[in-house]
This record gives sequence, C-alpha cells and structure tokens, in this order.
Amino acid sequence: MTAPPPQIAILGAGIFAKTEYIPRLSEIADLFVLKAIWSRTEESARGAVDIAEKFFPNVECKWGDAGLNDIIQDASIVAVLVVLAAQFQVDLSLKLLRSGKHVLQAISEVKTALSSYNSLSTSLPRQPIWAIAENFRFEPAFLEGKKLMPDIGDMVNFQILVEAPMNSSNPYFSSSWRHNFTGGYILDMAVHFVAVLRMLSGCEVTSVSAMTAHVDTTLPPPDSLSSVIQLENGRSGVLVAVLSGKTFKMSHRFVGVKGTLQIDVENREGKFGYAVALFTADGQTKTCYYPFRGVTEELKTFFNDISLANEKRDSSFLPEPRLSVLEGVRDVAVIEAILESGNKQGALVQVNKF
Repeated sequence: MTAPPPQIAILGAGIFAKTEYIPRLSEIADLFVLKAIWSRTEESARGAVDIAEKFFPNVECKWGDAGLNDIIQDASIVAVLVVLAAQFQVDLSLKLLRSGKHVLQAISEVKTALSSYNSLSTSLPRQPIWAIAENFRFEPAFLEGKKLMPDIGDMVNFQILVEAPMNSSNPYFSSSWRHNFTGGYILDMAVHFVAVLRMLSGCEVTSVSAMTAHVDTTLPPPDSLSSVIQLENGRSGVLVAVLSGKTFKMSHRFVGVKGTLQIDVENREGKFGYAVALFTADGQTKTCYYPFRGVTEELKTFFNDISLANEKRDSSFLPEPRLSVLEGVRDVAVIEAILESGNKQGALVQVNKF
C-alpha cells in the first residue's frame, strides 16, 4: 500500500516564501501536505497563509513562540522548510532536527553546527535529513551544461560575470537581515555561482585573490568584487559580481581546448531562463534554452528523499548529495575566502577544506 504523502510546515513568510516557495510547491502538491506556515508575527504569517490557501485550503496559520512549539511538537509534521533570515536559521534548524524532523534551509552559518548535527545519529533512532537549499545545482540548464563539459575538452579557463542591480526597486532590497549580515548580498548571491563552478568543473577551489569595493552606501559592504579563483586541477578563472550597477547580466563561460560552453540568463516572452550554447572547434554551435526550474526540482528531490528515508527507516539511506550540508559549506567557504582576500587588498587566501 502506498504511504500517505508527508505533512510539512514552512517557517518564514517573507518574500522568497511567498513568491517562490508557495507557487513552486503548488506545482508538486501531490508530493506532500502543507499543514502549517509559521512566522514570528501573526500579520506576517496570515499574509503568507492567504496566498497559500489558494493552493492548500487546509493550511494552518502559526506564529510566535507558541506556534513554533506547536510545530516542533507535532509528530505528524515530518519535514520543515526553513525560509528565515540567516542569523536565525541554524539554531532553529537544529531544534527541528533534534525533534526528529527533516529540514531544508538556505545556506548560512552552518559550519559550527555540523558537529551537533553529526551527533544526532547517537541520540536519535535515525539521523533526520538536513538539506541545504541550493537550487542552481538543480537547474536543468546547468545539468545540461555538466553533460556538455566533456565536449569542450580539457578546461583552460572560466569566466563568471554577474551584474544584479540591488536597489530600492528590487523586492529583496528591504530585507534588513542582509544589511546586517557579514558579506550582505554578495554572500547571499555569490554562493550560487560558486555552486555552479564546482559542479561543472568537477573541482574544488583551492585559493582565491580578490579586490572588493563599496560604492553604493545604501548597500552593505561590499557591493562588488573581482576575484581570481584557482582550482585543484591547476586551472584558474574569474568571478566578477556587481550589485551597484543598473543593468542585469548573468553569464557562465567555460573555455576548453576543443570548444567553449556558455550559459546566460535570458528573458524570453517575459519569463527568465537559461540559454545554453556549445561552441566547438569546427565552427559548429549547439544551443538550447531552459526556463528557470531549479527551486521546483530541488523541492521534489527533498520530498523524494523524505519518502525514501521513511521507507528504509535505518542508516542505509543516503540523501541526494546535491542537498548535503557539506556541499553548502564548501560553497560558503569560497565566498568567505574571497571576502577575506578583499579585506586584505587582494592577498592570496587559501580556501578552508571540509
């Protein structure tokens, strides 16, 4: 007999929860039951529930300490999506994990919590899944790019160029936690590009040298960076990110001895997606286009992992590696090294290994 879909809760009712998670969850509503949405304030929680009720009419509204305790103590809720400010995520995620619930959260200061998570295997019958939300690893365009990488031959160089205007017209501009978080928007954004670099190159980053700047004082420092990145295979390339400009561009280019792979964000018919182009030595060009799909695929994978873990009910289950905390920590370690190098006027900084 098929097991009933897992019941889940969302902690957080901010922009990303309302504009990304709830709509994407509605596309795969057959995989779970959304039982509750929680926020620190009743007003915020009700705002998200009002949106979610269109797709999940039985969703409950929870807020404050009492509402959080309800979710933690509710044995019927087996998994929680944590969509909160980075400063609060880790402690809350560990509370949920200790209660035996699976957790999907965005990347933040998780390094110091790894040992606490690993110790859960000795205190619980089975270790719950702690997954890090890195949707770029699930974008069909980058998965296609990974398949095409052998066609460029030995990689010679890479260039990742990003212009992402972060001003008052951007809905994320008013998120106060990013203004009060070390690295601000750069850390929050650039981990995605490091994830793509590591996935497509198949290599870890060993060292970085970077210059950073703070031009737009309405943004937290830094608002731009220019970095040279060294990979463990001896190859190098650049990551350039600018938040204080007025135009938008996102380009990943990998140059090899047999060709070049380029993946650019494009707006087609009012919707954003990725244009993938493979340029080969014989002058041929292979192109394809993929709409944004990473968040949906990431959520589907998380729910599939939950189902498989519940079926096995022992330590033999291995979650999807792309969602692992370790992958997220390795992404963050690169950005932290870049920020450190920027503070040291471009000095070479070794990336911490995990």
